[in-house]
Amino acid sequence: MKKKAKIGMIIFLIIYFTVGIINAIYFVPKDASEVTQGLASRWIIQISDKNAWYTRLNPLTIAMSWAIIIGLVIFAVKVGKNFKLIPDRKQSLTESIFDFMYEIVESVIDDPRFVKPTFMISTTLFIYIAISNVVGGAVPGLNVSLAGGSVKFTLFTDTFFAPTADLNTNLTYALMVFVISHTFAIKAKGFKGWVKSWFEPNPIMFPMNVIGELAKPISHSLRLFGNVGGGAILTFMLSYLVKYLLLPVVFWGFFGLFVGLIQALVFSMLTVAYISAQIS
Repeated sequence: MKKKAKIGMIIFLIIYFTVGIINAIYFVPKDASEVTQGLASRWIIQISDKNAWYTRLNPLTIAMSWAIIIGLVIFAVKVGKNFKLIPDRKQSLTESIFDFMYEIVESVIDDPRFVKPTFMISTTLFIYIAISNVVGGAVPGLNVSLAGGSVKFTLFTDTFFAPTADLNTNLTYALMVFVISHTFAIKAKGFKGWVKSWFEPNPIMFPMNVIGELAKPISHSLRLFGNVGGGAILTFMLSYLVKYLLLPVVFWGFFGLFVGLIQALVFSMLTVAYISAQIS
């Protein structure tokens, strides 16, 4: 580890433990029953007088989504501008991810016309979801909780909010995959062939085929939401038991790095599988 990295790590640990001690003394609920108050509640802002789902915004979801997108764009621009014949660590990491995903897509997608677009879609989803899960599961930061109708901000009592812990985010991506897969199916089979596929292997199976297709985006989104959201709640509860000092790092590392990366891979692999099933 370089000297600059060591100094940065030491500074981070000093700040982390200092804020952790302050939180343990002044901000941690004295009664364990208070911990679950407002747990998993969303910081929702109404943008209209109408109390409807389309007039509600989650500021954390929007802010973290844009922060991750901007960070990825900056990283991509830097790697692209400094592209070298002998890659550095950033370029090697990028090429390794691309090679890994492309090999999987190429082995699953039979039609060569859809290999590249499927690769781009699945890899984009994998990178974004992986970063979201890691930031929201392994990086201690700003926590926003609701208690008594008021918004409370604390540092290092929890990780940053993961956009994938919001079902709206996951459902949006799942619906996007659903639409893309059927668009590719129409292009591969033709419109008549696509319509015919709904009645295979027997016309009596049409209702079951419809239910099966509609269930895909639901299960696709709920699987990611359940693992990320459930992991965040479990980490928060366990962190309270040790007063947010050392052990949360272990929880964040497990749920953020291990589970987070696995769930990102599962989501992208299901994307490839759904597209492959439609065009085959």
